[in-house]
Amino acid sequence: MLKENDPAPEFNLMSDSGEQVSLDTFRGKKIVLYFYPRDNTPGCTAEACAFRDDESKYLEKGAVVVGVSPDSAASHQRFRIKYNLPFYLVSDPDLAVAKAYGAWGEKMVDGKAKGKLIRSTFVINEDGHIIKSFYRVNPRGHSAEVLEYL
Repeated sequence: MLKENDPAPEFNLMSDSGEQVSLDTFRGKKIVLYFYPRDNTPGCTAEACAFRDDESKYLEKGAVVVGVSPDSAASHQRFRIKYNLPFYLVSDPDLAVAKAYGAWGEKMVDGKAKGKLIRSTFVINEDGHIIKSFYRVNPRGHSAEVLEYL
């Protein structure tokens, strides 16, 4: 698990708009990088809409929000349009970034280990270091929790 002051793992992922997005894209700004399991599910929709509703507060604090899931860029685009999400959604189909951030784990299902995305959020400072890690978050109320930290 990543902790405060660790360098944020680099990433270069396809966004919902078809552009490559990397950690360097946001250098000089705080990043709220949140990992969620799947577009258009109740918890993920509630979390995304809360980040959307709080977007101006994040901008006031000099932070940008970026959502990451294994869904395709096309799925992200539909999700973003449907809920009028003002921030990037990026696709991590092979889960390499989720694993690098410790947002991927295993759980037992019918006696077999099965991989699972762990709903997690990382606040990254302007220099690319993690200043706060949130693991196993509750999607409802989480945006307020992140804002309180900022």
